[in-house]
Amino acid sequence: MIGSGIAALAIVGAAGGTALGLSSQGTTTTSSQSQGTTTLPDTDTDTGTGSGSGTDGTGSSDGTNGFTVPGDGSGSGTGTGTGGSTGTSTQSPATAATSAQKKGVVTINTVLNYDESSQAAGTGMVLTSDGTILTNNHVIQGATSITVTDETTGKEYKAEVVGADATNDVAVLKLEGASGLSTVTLDDDGEPSTGDTVTDVGNAEGTGNLVAAEGTVTATDQDIQVQSESGTGTESLTGLIEISADIVSGDSGGPVVDSEGEVVGMATAASSGTADVTGYAIPITTAKTIAEKILAGESSSTITIGLPAFLGVEVSNTTGTTGGVAVAGTVEGSGAASAGLAAGDTITSIDGTAVTSSDQLTEVVQSHSVGDEVSVRYTDSTGAAETVTVTLTAGPAA
Repeated sequence: MIGSGIAALAIVGAAGGTALGLSSQGTTTTSSQSQGTTTLPDTDTDTGTGSGSGTDGTGSSDGTNGFTVPGDGSGSGTGTGTGGSTGTSTQSPATAATSAQKKGVVTINTVLNYDESSQAAGTGMVLTSDGTILTNNHVIQGATSITVTDETTGKEYKAEVVGADATNDVAVLKLEGASGLSTVTLDDDGEPSTGDTVTDVGNAEGTGNLVAAEGTVTATDQDIQVQSESGTGTESLTGLIEISADIVSGDSGGPVVDSEGEVVGMATAASSGTADVTGYAIPITTAKTIAEKILAGESSSTITIGLPAFLGVEVSNTTGTTGGVAVAGTVEGSGAASAGLAAGDTITSIDGTAVTSSDQLTEVVQSHSVGDEVSVRYTDSTGAAETVTVTLTAGPAA
C-alpha cells in the first residue's frame, strides 16, 4: 500500500544474517524485520539423503508497499543429494523470563494489511504507567492495527502510534485506557562496557511468552548495514551495542538489561546461520532521546509524528505501459478509491513530480501531511491521460 513503505531489513556485510521483528503473510510466525521467514541457528547434527523428480511450480504476485510479495505455486523439483548441518552453541539457552524480568515488558501483535491477511509480532517496553510504549519502528511498520499485551497482568490493549524514527528504528506507542502499569527501569550510568553481562528479554518466535537470554557485551558503537528483503537497497544502523546472546526473531523492541536489572539497550537485530548468535541493541540513551523528541511532537527529517499520509493504492510488480507506477487496486475508503483510481491505471506524477517506481511514489506521498490534497496524473487502462485530486488519509505506520 503506497503510504506505508515497509522496509524489510536484514544485516549484510561481514556479520551476515537477518534482523529481528516478526512479520509474516497470513499468520504470526518468525521473520526478521521482514515479511517472510528466517532460518535460525541449528544446534543439532543432521544428515540425510533424498531424491525426487517432477516439474517446477509456478506462481505470481502483486506488490504492496512498494515491494513485491512472493508468488504461490505448486510443483516438485528434480535432483539427488546428501547433506545435513552441524552446529554447537556455546551460548546459554534462553529460559522463561522471571516475574522480575517481565516487569514493564509487553508483547506486540500487529495486522499489516487492511484485509488482515498478514500479521507480525515483537516486543516493547513500558515507559509510563499510563501506557507509553517504546519499541522498534520495524516492529510496527506497515501496521493497520496494533494490539499490546502487558505481560505482568496479561491485560490486552489497543495501541496508537505516537511517532516513529524509521532511520534509527525507534517508535513510540500509546495504549488506550491504560493506567497503573509497571514500568521498566532505564539505566542512567551510560552505555555498558565490553565484557559486561547482560540479559535480553523478548517475545522470542512471537509465541507471546517472554524468555530471557543471558549473554555478554562483545563490542560497543557498532555500525551494521541492513538490506531490504526485496534487495532494492541498504540502510545503516549505527552506534549499536554488540551482544553474544541467543537473541532470535520476535525479541525486537525488547529490553537488554544489566546485572542490576536496568535497561541498557533495545534489541534490534541479530545474525543467523551460525550456532552462536551475534545480537545488536540500540543504546537506551539513544532510544530515550529519540522517544523524548517524538513525545514532544518534534518532527524532523527522520521523525514522523503520528501516522503518515496515505494515497491508498496497491501497486503491481510490473511497470506501467507509460513508464509510471501500475495500480493493482485501491483500499476501500482511501483517497485514491474516492477519487476513482482503479486497477489497470498507471500513475505518472503527483503534484507535477514524475514517479517511475513504487518507492518514489511512496516518498512523494509521505512528503505531504494527512489531509493534503494532491493532483494525481495517470493513464487509465485504455491509455487515456487523466488528472484527479486526491485527499490523503492517515495510512499504516511508516
